[in-house]
Amino acid sequence: MFPIILASQSPYKQKQLSDLGLNFKSIAPSVAENHALDPDPEKLAIALAQQKSDNVYQLHPDAIVIGSDQTAIGPDGALLIKPGNRENAIRQLQLCSGKTVTFYSGVSLNSADYKTSTCVATVVAFRHLSLQEIERYVDADRPYDCAGSFKVESLGITLFESVRSDDPSALIGLPMIELCRILRECGIALP
Repeated sequence: MFPIILASQSPYKQKQLSDLGLNFKSIAPSVAENHALDPDPEKLAIALAQQKSDNVYQLHPDAIVIGSDQTAIGPDGALLIKPGNRENAIRQLQLCSGKTVTFYSGVSLNSADYKTSTCVATVVAFRHLSLQEIERYVDADRPYDCAGSFKVESLGITLFESVRSDDPSALIGLPMIELCRILRECGIALP
């Protein structure tokens, strides 16, 4: 059995993968996220996921390497990236308030015998949010390292009217239904 490596240091993605009961290592890829790779957010999510899995796979060709990335285009047409701080998180959520945004979660797997990439779309309808609601949320959840400025697995769910997706786990970071399918195709036994 080949070792499994998650090409990410994200604690959210690590939790998702560990919930499958798999033994794996996390290694941060050494790539600069180039958001200009493709103007199409779906293709960009796949390209960034591939970059990450390719980078780590080159260093560990005996492993099964999983890379992932998430993109979204905000209502103003700009890419929603990790806000990095409170002010940017508040600004992103104000922009998304009362709007619908599609998030794209790309996943890529590299191994000696198998290479594939795919993407899952998740459509999020945000409630109309007051500045006070946004500030309370941001201060409570501190979503500074999350694209879109929310943690759906935590208090972020309170910001939404609805979420539509074939794979609801994708919004956390790893599209787990797709990833499980890919892992089974790769010969990894899952329940």
